[in-house]
Amino acid sequence: MEWRDQGILLSSRRHGESSAIIEVFTSERGRHAGVVRGGASRRMAPVLQPGAQLDVEWRARLEDHLGTFRVEPLKSRAWSIGERMALAGLNAVCALLLFALPEREAHERIYRKSLILLDLLEQPEIWPLAYLNWELALLEEMGFGLDLRRCAVMGEKANDLSYISPKTGRAVSRAGAGEWADRLLPLPPCLLGEGPAPDAEILQGFQVTGHFLMHHLAPQMGNKPLPDARARFVARFAAQAGAG
Repeated sequence: MEWRDQGILLSSRRHGESSAIIEVFTSERGRHAGVVRGGASRRMAPVLQPGAQLDVEWRARLEDHLGTFRVEPLKSRAWSIGERMALAGLNAVCALLLFALPEREAHERIYRKSLILLDLLEQPEIWPLAYLNWELALLEEMGFGLDLRRCAVMGEKANDLSYISPKTGRAVSRAGAGEWADRLLPLPPCLLGEGPAPDAEILQGFQVTGHFLMHHLAPQMGNKPLPDARARFVARFAAQAGAG
């Protein structure tokens, strides 16, 4: 069995004395693991950094075997190691993809969106909002997309959509919420693509996506806890927003 593709390196861990087991997210093969011979060497260390874009060739005797990878670097994002916010964001992206994606199942749409997001890492003024929209896309890809088109109660597209049902993920207008407003999640305008998206709104958006990642997606993953990397990124962004 053999195939070749390009992909995002999600993780790398030592295997034996000199090899490494990596997990790569590719457009056509999804999340895929394999052994890199010599992957633990000093020469390969800069190549096998999470977030790196790789050209990979996978081989195995049988399709269900772990197999081996031959890798060639295409694009490094190792520069982010020196930028705390960028590194926290990159780690959150890789950790959530590892958390959410089933093995060997293609998800071309979220692959393309992940590539675009990682290429925006060097633009800190727009990256947090781009990351928030990526989490919305990931939820949709996994079957838990939010419906923010119209009010779930009034049954029409309202001008005052202000809340989200924590159970259904559907938007609710201020008028439709009524006395139930305190049981709903706030809907920041940035999730509707409206307004300048200040940091406080983006943080509200992280609370919304975090709720659905934790209470809707995670139960389908065997109730695994959300990756710590996601919480660390949100905490770092909150601290930075407070300082600003």
